[in-house]
Amino acid sequence: MKQKQWKLSRIGRQGGLVLLAGCLTWIAAGCQISEGVLQDTVKPVVLEQEAPPVPPVKAEPAFRAPLTGMPSDRKIEDRTVMVMINNAPQARPQSGLTQADMLLEVLAEGEITRIVGIFQSSISKEPIGPVRSIRPYFIEIGKSFGAIQVHAGGSPDGYEKLKKERIAALDEITNAGSAFWRDRSRKAPHNLYTDLEKIRETANERGFTGNPLTHPVYTFVKDGTGAVETMTTDAEDAPKVDITFLMQSYKVSYEFDEASRSYKRSINGNKHIDLNNKEQLSAASVIVMGTKHHTLDNVGRLDVKLTGNGPALLFQRGKVKKVEWKRDKASDPIRFYDQGREAAFQQGQTHIMIVPETPSFESHVDYGQKP
Repeated sequence: MKQKQWKLSRIGRQGGLVLLAGCLTWIAAGCQISEGVLQDTVKPVVLEQEAPPVPPVKAEPAFRAPLTGMPSDRKIEDRTVMVMINNAPQARPQSGLTQADMLLEVLAEGEITRIVGIFQSSISKEPIGPVRSIRPYFIEIGKSFGAIQVHAGGSPDGYEKLKKERIAALDEITNAGSAFWRDRSRKAPHNLYTDLEKIRETANERGFTGNPLTHPVYTFVKDGTGAVETMTTDAEDAPKVDITFLMQSYKVSYEFDEASRSYKRSINGNKHIDLNNKEQLSAASVIVMGTKHHTLDNVGRLDVKLTGNGPALLFQRGKVKKVEWKRDKASDPIRFYDQGREAAFQQGQTHIMIVPETPSFESHVDYGQKP
């Protein structure tokens, strides 16, 4: 009996082994089938390389200010305004100089200069002044911009020229007192002020409408570029420039500021400040030009020749280039050329210093390295 049980047990073990082997064979076959299916159906993943980002194109401003080249959100068609600004020591600090599109500085009598403020793009209502008198050659500057000429008094020949040529002028003494006021905190005659709102209101009342200047007077360097192309040839380093007009006791200095890319203005070593905003005056471009000056009388009144041509120096981005100024007729602006090609200004405010040619043009300008 025991022998039969052993045989049955042996047979069962053998059957189990056969069954186990069959299962293993089926599993192996299944794995091979699965692997075959995977090999046939799964495709390698190919990573696509992303295209490099395209830098955004900076849109050209819809409008630019005609006298600064700066971007504007409106089309500037306002008639240009010229204001005669007192530059005697008692008149400093003046107000409104940073509002101007351009500033010109010219001798009046003796060693005293006037600052000629040219305004067009500003809509500020801040004070401008102190306002002072006009001269025939200042009238010539205003005519070159088609400007409404704002002043307080004038020389006899200045008044004669205004009347004869029917200049659009607002004079505190004769025809536009309501456009001016006195600041009682300062002493006369260094306390007469105006503003652009009063100027334009009074000009409209006087019929000084229209806009003779409808296009930029000068060429400006485009955004993102350095100094004007002509500065790359024969240009010298000029981080600072000192300018004298007649007497060595009055010296205007400009020092290049890398951060703002502009020349900061000082007078006799003191920062020249705008009283309205306490900011130091600065210029994107500074020009010194030499002209013939002739004394007319014992008072020291001058005739400054502003037609023809003559030497000039253009300062921008810390460099200087010798150029030439030209003005063929009274209705033309003063333009600046480098070997026959008009030089471009940096965008922003431009300062033009008009100095005598005697004893030499070069004697009025000194530029070089910072100490």
